[in-house]
Amino acid sequence: MKKYFLLDVIIVLTIIIFSSSWNKSIAAFSYMHNYNIDNSEDVQVVNYTNKKIYLTKDDIYLMAQIVQAESESEPFEGKIAVASVILNRTVAPGFPKTVESVIRQKNAFSCLNKNGSISKIPDQTSFQAVEEALKGKDPTSNALYFYNPKISTCNWMKNVSKNNKKIIGNHVFFKAN
Repeated sequence: MKKYFLLDVIIVLTIIIFSSSWNKSIAAFSYMHNYNIDNSEDVQVVNYTNKKIYLTKDDIYLMAQIVQAESESEPFEGKIAVASVILNRTVAPGFPKTVESVIRQKNAFSCLNKNGSISKIPDQTSFQAVEEALKGKDPTSNALYFYNPKISTCNWMKNVSKNNKKIIGNHVFFKAN
């Protein structure tokens, strides 16, 4: 198993390094992990808290970028948790219903610049964390928010009454009361 994983990583990294476009590396990722991702089709995730979430290749890439930027030095479980928060918001009342809208919502993620874009290039671990979250793994138990109390400058995050609180690495994951 470990040998095949290492081979997958080497293949994807080789494609990324030598490809002239991102689409080739997405194609390799989708082939190896049985995702049907191309420019014309959505990926249907059927059983995420018993609701359907439709994703494009761009959504998966954007999620991996957020995971990379928000949890680069966190444990793998923390990376999955960040991806899970994104998915949890898409099915929660009061949040946008698409991955892209959740991510680009004003002040949703501190790693986005003022125009709502992000320049981080996700690594294989970030894609794996997204994949685990898409399979339904959620170490946060449906958290909708997270922050790092050591570096956060957001008073709302620090002071809001927290429900379902879980600490993973340097992040606190929670639902607001």
